[in-house]
Amino acid sequence: MTITGLVHVNVNCSDFERSRAFYERLGFRHAIDVPATNTPEVAKAVGMPPYRVKGALFVLPTPSGPFMLDLLEWQEPHDSAPPYAHLYHLGIARIALSSDDLDGDMKRLRDEGVEFLSEPASVTLAGQPTTRFVCFKDPDGTILELVQTQTP
Repeated sequence: MTITGLVHVNVNCSDFERSRAFYERLGFRHAIDVPATNTPEVAKAVGMPPYRVKGALFVLPTPSGPFMLDLLEWQEPHDSAPPYAHLYHLGIARIALSSDDLDGDMKRLRDEGVEFLSEPASVTLAGQPTTRFVCFKDPDGTILELVQTQTP
């Protein structure tokens, strides 16, 4: 294999402008708009009929390099079913984001009405520093996670 990295993660949303504002508050920056329609070849490559979408790619600058988010509101075809109700389903479950101030970030998000699944939990894996993490939901219920590594 010659996989060299992660290109992007796709999050579908019901209201692009609302989700855009949410992810921008998390620190993502608009990079490029996604074309509303694309070629039949592109539609086929993603396993879809010809489509209409509103979306953009967003970048989260990080010390190890940028993390890219592909945020899409599918207009045609459209499916208004909510995201997974729990984390034990098959497939991708959540996106974990690093924080250097978990408590401060939680307070800011709570003040904005963001729903958290619980209070933070701590995990220590063999030979690793302790991390604190908490899961929360985006405007459509997609589960995200904030993780802070404790410094010794």
